Amino acid sequence: MRSSRDWTTARVAAIRDVATGIREILLKPEYGASRWPSGSHLMTRVLINGVSELRHYSLVGDEPVDGCWRIAVKRAEPGRGGSAYMWSLPIGARLEVAAPDSHFELSRAAPEYLLIAGGIGVTPMVGMAQTLVRRGDRVRFLYAAHSPAHLAYLPELLALLGPALAVFTPDGAGRIDFAKEFARLSPEAEAYVCGPIGMLEAARVAWRDGGRKPSRLVYETFGSSGRHASEAFTARVPGSDAVVTVAATETLLDALDRAGVEVISDCKRGECGLCALTVLSCTGEIDHRDVFLSEEQHAENSKICICVSRVVGGEIVLDAAFAPDAPLKSGPEISRG
Repeated sequence: MRSSRDWTTARVAAIRDVATGIREILLKPEYGASRWPSGSHLMTRVLINGVSELRHYSLVGDEPVDGCWRIAVKRAEPGRGGSAYMWSLPIGARLEVAAPDSHFELSRAAPEYLLIAGGIGVTPMVGMAQTLVRRGDRVRFLYAAHSPAHLAYLPELLALLGPALAVFTPDGAGRIDFAKEFARLSPEAEAYVCGPIGMLEAARVAWRDGGRKPSRLVYETFGSSGRHASEAFTARVPGSDAVVTVAATETLLDALDRAGVEVISDCKRGECGLCALTVLSCTGEIDHRDVFLSEEQHAENSKICICVSRVVGGEIVLDAAFAPDAPLKSGPEISRG
């Protein structure tokens, strides 16, 4: 089960590398691009081994560039094939793209905003920063990456934010001290975070320990990020007599679909919770990569969001029977990603 979306054809109008391993692609839709809400993303159809799959890419900036959507794609090595496909597109190539959609939008009521980006998580934050500066809101921006060479859009952000931008790299300021940074905020301030799962968890813990309102921490993640490198594992679904090997380059959802096990899903980024299945047993470690289930649910290992989460070093047994009370919502702090 998937949400209905409006699709169009877009042409690759320009390509440039904006950091090590990150490529910017301008996509010109056939009907032209108009301004979009902050935090918006595009859903695109990509071809992987001749099979059509869906991928999400955050829009960079808050308005079109020469009538084009602007996205940036990190080359994932190893990956599931989506980034390799996008990197292979030459100027003039055409692909199917859904209209911009946002579940990671800025509020208008906070007295102060803190934007936090890790690596490729900078992509939605560029537009958020532009929107906040244009509105005249108080904003600071914390940007972390593996090295200066991995800091995409740094000149653009420096010109926009000046001293309100702080950069963190191992050979520079080091890691972000979330407790310290959050302590600087006014009580009703909001923080927006986009980055790998480790960053999100550190931010959530510091936010909670600081006694701040959960609804004022808003975030999205990368569906491919986890605590462990992806590796093959086995999944069993007794109700369907299915036993599948989940390759390192595919998701558990894709593997079950290939085996004919019907599971409802939507976001494919671990944010909506629609694909969460009951775990009957697991001999390995579950690498939870979603932001839908709570920390307590992750610790219980009774549910797994099969669109992103995986198993390390063992086998998992699942109940794929549809539950009428399955989660169908996303909380205020759980956004698209």
